[in-house]
Amino acid sequence: MARIKEKKIPYPVDEGLSDYLKNYGRDMNLPILYEDLMRYSEGITLYDKYGKDTDWISLMYSQDDLNHINESLKEIYAILRANGDLSVMRHLYIDRIDLCLYGNTNPFRVRIVNNINDNFDYFYIKKADASRVYGLELEHLLSPNRISFVVDRDTLIEEHIAGVPGEDFFRHYLNEGIVENEIRLAKEFVKFNERCFVRLLGDMHSSNYVVEIMPDFEDIHYRLRAIDFDQQSYEPRKSIYMPKYFKENMPIIEVGLRNMTPTTVRQYQKEERSMIASRFRYSGNQIKDLLNAMANSQLSKPRYVKMLAKDLSHHYRNNHFLSCRSMGEIVTLSLQILIDHN
Repeated sequence: MARIKEKKIPYPVDEGLSDYLKNYGRDMNLPILYEDLMRYSEGITLYDKYGKDTDWISLMYSQDDLNHINESLKEIYAILRANGDLSVMRHLYIDRIDLCLYGNTNPFRVRIVNNINDNFDYFYIKKADASRVYGLELEHLLSPNRISFVVDRDTLIEEHIAGVPGEDFFRHYLNEGIVENEIRLAKEFVKFNERCFVRLLGDMHSSNYVVEIMPDFEDIHYRLRAIDFDQQSYEPRKSIYMPKYFKENMPIIEVGLRNMTPTTVRQYQKEERSMIASRFRYSGNQIKDLLNAMANSQLSKPRYVKMLAKDLSHHYRNNHFLSCRSMGEIVTLSLQILIDHN
């Protein structure tokens, strides 16, 4: 089973990545930055509906700071959701600002509410680690999903990705026997595993992805979506990039064992790899510019790069991995092999 042994080192957004973000509209001057939100005066523990501590605290700010913070956060939401159209701000108010105390990233989560119909949404303010930024953009370009995010210096703004957290889905849907189409769920996990492995997105255990449940004509369709991109191309072992090797994912793996044969698994793997190849081609120069920047960025320890290159060289039976000098070059070669076979 896969397990991460060491705390990940954050890497700054370097000049090459910064240039890419500017060229493709991901870099913006924001009215408030991550460090500005650290000036809170008090935090109250947040509990879920079952009374369990969520590892988030709800923050309070001085009145002098609060008006500026609220207006700035509404402006950021307009940038994420309405291409900067500030007219959408008229009916919005900031209901809550939370801070996560779990892990090493400590993101802020903003809950924003429409005061006409009480509909609400979330977005996140995080430190702009280069791994996370590359992970978000690779997800945007190579997966079936689109993600809205912007960067300003060392601050990253991300939209909220809605869905049932994987561990909650296992507990309240699988365990209670209310999954309507296990074959579709198993198929989606196979495809999710392929997407993560090909672009080297690691640590996809059940807390780091959500399950979308969508009515589809006469049935239910499921989609697994990553929500944590910190472990993009950092770890030295290939198993970290394959969700099927995490013990937390055993409930959904068992669904696959009950419903699929090795032949159908290979079929779904080929289907997803073909779709990734198509998305790569549709992305044109943008994916090439991203990979060029990534190849010249430091995203991991040099010895990790060598270890993963050796691991993938054995996996693909391709010695070209051994000449890769960065994680970005390894991702590029992994994608090139996929393109060559599709």
